[in-house]
Amino acid sequence: QVQLVESGGGLVQPGGSLRLSCAASGSIVSLNAMGWYRQAPGKQRELVAGITSSGRLNYADSVKGRFTISRDNAKNTVYLQMNNLKPEDTAVYYCSLKHFVGGNVFWGQGTQVTVSS
Repeated sequence: QVQLVESGGGLVQPGGSLRLSCAASGSIVSLNAMGWYRQAPGKQRELVAGITSSGRLNYADSVKGRFTISRDNAKNTVYLQMNNLKPEDTAVYYCSLKHFVGGNVFWGQGTQVTVSS
C-alpha cells in the first residue's frame, strides 16, 4: 500500500499564491506518475497537473502558465506551486500516485484551496 499526505491548502485572495505538497510513503514502485487533481462542488474531479518519475510534465489548459508541478524523487514528494490564483481555482485538491507496473492508483485525503476576496 501507498499513503499520500497533502499539505499547504488554505484561503488566499485572487492573484495570490499557494504551494501544495504531497509526501508519499509505503510500497512505492520506482516507475510512477504523481499528480494533482481537483474537484469543485458539483463538478467532476479533473487533472490539474502530472509528472512522471522521469520528469515528463502534463498540465490542464486552465492552469498553464500559472501552476508549476515538481517532484523530489529522493523524498517521494510532489509539489504544486500555484500563482495568480483565480476564484475558479477553488476546489479540493487531491494528490495521486499511479504505478506504471500494475496500474494501481493511490489518493491522498484532499486539501481545500479557496480563492476569495
